[in-house]
Parts: sequence; structure tokens; C-alpha cells
Amino acid sequence: MEATRQKLWTKDFLIVSLINFTITLIFYLLMVTIAAYAVEQFHASTSTAGLVSSIFIIGTLFGRLGTGRIIGDWGSKKTLFCGLLLFMLSTISYFIAGNLPLLMLNRLVQGIALGVASTATGTIIAQILPTERRGEGIGYYSLSAILATAIGPFIGILLTQLFEDYRMIFAVDSVLAIICFFMYFMVTVPFIPKKATETTVKASFKVSNFIEIRALPIAFVALVIGFAYSGVMSFMTFYAKELDLVTAGSYFFIIYAVVILATRPFTGKLLDARGANIIIYPCLVIFAIGMYAFSSATTTIAFLIAAACIGVGYGNFNSVAQAIAIKVTPNERLGLATSTYFILYDLGLGVGPYFLGFFVPSTGYSTIFFAMIFVILLSIVLYYFLYGKYENLKQARIS
Repeated sequence: MEATRQKLWTKDFLIVSLINFTITLIFYLLMVTIAAYAVEQFHASTSTAGLVSSIFIIGTLFGRLGTGRIIGDWGSKKTLFCGLLLFMLSTISYFIAGNLPLLMLNRLVQGIALGVASTATGTIIAQILPTERRGEGIGYYSLSAILATAIGPFIGILLTQLFEDYRMIFAVDSVLAIICFFMYFMVTVPFIPKKATETTVKASFKVSNFIEIRALPIAFVALVIGFAYSGVMSFMTFYAKELDLVTAGSYFFIIYAVVILATRPFTGKLLDARGANIIIYPCLVIFAIGMYAFSSATTTIAFLIAAACIGVGYGNFNSVAQAIAIKVTPNERLGLATSTYFILYDLGLGVGPYFLGFFVPSTGYSTIFFAMIFVILLSIVLYYFLYGKYENLKQARIS
């Protein structure tokens, strides 16, 4: 019975991870193609095309904001159904978004749907994992998103090279979204009973009804780290062209994903056995080293070494930080913890490119990335005061 209780790779774990992989893949596939589509199809300016791309993240933030509360009221499975249904419909609707305002509206709605669906999948994973193996399980689950960040852009760029008509991209996305929706019906979610006190506060407005306070400290650190990484995600293509390392740039996210695949199993088990600090501090230092290599790269080898370091540092920090948000939260508030974490994390990813973009014309990309080293070092200090020192005390008590 103990072995059965400890099992990670269940049918539901695999299906929910596959759902998360698919919707994230669609997101990244469109991220690298939709701006060019807006320019070519609707003659949008560069800044407007950038808004078409980034408005998705704004929608995601809105979607996550209320989802934690909705999960508490409806349950994670019903919430996932609503998110996937809206995501499927909004994906298909690219075919009928015949002007720029409709395209932007559709991007916003699809972002909201992704926020709802991905928060629900993260909550379901936390619910079905054995408590004592959550760190390891969430580490494996988060690989679904990591793989999507590498495969999605690759497929998107490949489709633009093979087909002149962007409708082929929309067709591929629509088929994936439909498959993803029907995978929902194969998922079983355990019932999580509510505490008696929860029913007395629904009618009143409380911040705690929408935000999990216990998850805020680590979520704030994730915001800062997301901000530091956002420039890599958004300006990679331009930076690689500037350095004449376009081929290396095309392999950057592949190396990034492979390194995370190789290290994630170890960091997840280490988290459950030894706590977060033994992983977080080295990861942030390695992330800073990777950002230095990235900002000063002049050769393909240096560029790909930077990808490996960023994969080890940033990639593993993200999964461990998400696990921390879950570990400090009672089971009945896992939905709020998941949404709180990703609200702040997505905020860092979304605000970063917009803010950093103001400085690029005067400083250049290399200087921007070099400055992010100090942001990462600042996050080490923030982590210590917001969570790390309390983790030390807890580990000392255990030993």
C-alpha cells in the first residue's frame, strides 16, 4: 500500500502534464509568429505588432487572478474544463479574426483561457501527487512547460518556412487545442474537502480570497527572476542577429531544454530530501554566470554554454520555487497558491521586455543583459530574507 501511495507516474499525472505541454506549446508557437502575421496581414507597426504578441500575457494575468478563487468554489476539474473550452474556441477563432482589433481581442481572450487552464492543471498536479514527493513530482510536471518552450518556437519557425499562408499555423494550433480539450475527459481528480470556515467568508471581499499570502514571498522572488530572464526570451532573435550567431540562436532553447531534462530529476529529489536552499542558492549563482556568458558571448560555443548555465540556473529555480509555493500552503488553498505564484511570475516576464525595450536603443542588448546579472544577485538577497533564512531554521530543527 505504501508503494502505491508513493507512485508519481499515474495516468492522471501523465494526461494533465500532456495537457499543460500542449497549451504551452500553442502559446510559444504563436509568440514567435503572431507579430510577423500582424505586420504582413494587417500592416501593423512594429510597436503594435509587439502589443499583439504581449497582450496574451496580460490576458494570462487576468485569467490567473480569479482562478484560485474559482477553483476553491467550483473545484479544479470544472475550472480546467472551462479553461480548455475557452482556449479551444479562441484558438479556432484566429481564422475569423479579420482585422487588427479582433486579433488583439482574440489574443487577450486566449491568454485568459491559458491562465485559467494552466492554473487548474498546476493545482490538479499538486492534488494528485503524494505530499512527501511533491518537490520531485512538480519538477517532472514543470518539464512539460520547459519542453514546450523549446519545441513551440521551433515548430512555429519551421511552419513559416514551409508555408507562406499563416492559416496553416492556425490549423495546426486548432487541431492541437481540440485534442487537448478531449484529453480533459480522461482526467480524474481527488475530492478535496473544504474547511468549515471557508463557507462563511464567500460573501465578503477579502484579498485572501484571491491571493494566497503564504505564497507571496517566493512568488515575489520569482517575479524578479522572471524579469531578469524576460529579455532572453523576447530579444533572442535580435541579439543573435546582432552577433551574427543566428544558427547558435536557433539551438539556444534546445540546449536549454536538454540541460533541464538532465538535471530536473536530481533537483526534485534533492528538494524533498534536503529542502530548497541547497538548490536555490547554487541555481541563482549559475544563472548569473550564464547571464554573464550570454551578455559577453562572441562565439557559438560561448552562446551555447550560456544556454546550458541558464537552463541549470533559471530552469531549476522556477520548478523549485513553484514547489515552495505549494509546500507552504494548505491543501484546500492549492489553487490560490498556484495562481498567486504565476501571477507574479508572469508579471515579471510580461513587464520585463516592455521596460527593457526602452533602454535597448541607447545601450544595446549586451549592456541590458549584463545589467540583469545584478538583478539576479539582488534576487539572492531577496530570497534569503523572504524565505531562505526560515528554511535554514526549519532544517536545523529537523536535524
